[in-house]
Amino acid sequence: MLKHLGVIGYPLERSLSPAFQQAALDHLQLDIVYQAWPTPPDGLRTRVSGLRGESVLGANVTIPHKEAVLPMMDEVDEIAARVGAVNTIVNRERRLHGYNTDVVGFMRALREDGGFEAVGRRVVVAGAGGGARAVVAGLLEAGAASIAVINRSLSRANRLVETLGPYAGDGELRSLPEMYASWEAVMDECDLLVNCTSTGSAGFEEESVIPADLIRPGMLVYDLVYHPAETALMAVARERGARVLGGLPMLVYQGAASFELWTGKEAPLDVMFDAARGALAEGDRKARV
Repeated sequence: MLKHLGVIGYPLERSLSPAFQQAALDHLQLDIVYQAWPTPPDGLRTRVSGLRGESVLGANVTIPHKEAVLPMMDEVDEIAARVGAVNTIVNRERRLHGYNTDVVGFMRALREDGGFEAVGRRVVVAGAGGGARAVVAGLLEAGAASIAVINRSLSRANRLVETLGPYAGDGELRSLPEMYASWEAVMDECDLLVNCTSTGSAGFEEESVIPADLIRPGMLVYDLVYHPAETALMAVARERGARVLGGLPMLVYQGAASFELWTGKEAPLDVMFDAARGALAEGDRKARV
């Protein structure tokens, strides 16, 4: 029987997951189809219920549903419960198991592609959604000395801190309102800046709220946006002498972890990266036509 997987989000026009996940499935000659499943918020519960079907192995979950699907799961693993967000759903005998592979994807990219170890370091995180929750959880587990979360909605940033504060150990975790004074207060000693917002992604017109004049040489600026490959934030950070890392490695690594949960097989990372880069290049070509 043909099996099905997909990514649930809204909108999904620029998702790379179908391209690199299908490439991996085909490479291993698995009889599985991976598709984009655009799902507005009012259709989320129906979509998730459909994952219990016999032919469905599960799904990825992306913006804006990572937090909303958590209470719809039958079981949730420890990391997803801690983060308060699910990005991978596995259907096991019609019971839905929720996981969060964003944490391992983020940390693997940070270490292997960014050459950065978080222990004892000072971090500033822009955003407080499901992606930011995974980022903060990974950094706390890795022993970051301090993490400042800056978000347009301070109440949402406060909720993130309340949820993950008990896991901070000796580290400092705090939330700040989105204003220049907040950035000024934390950027001077910042070792790592992580953009967890959609600002800078293709088709997103709004300018970044991160003040470019506060970016310092030597710090690492990690933008989770993967399309375009180099965002405006990355470009200005590079100009100011900072190191930069885009979101593509995290996307592929988290997808590889999901792939292994669904199939029980080792993900072919080279195949996935090649397909993801090819899909990005094709998207850029179409945008220019």
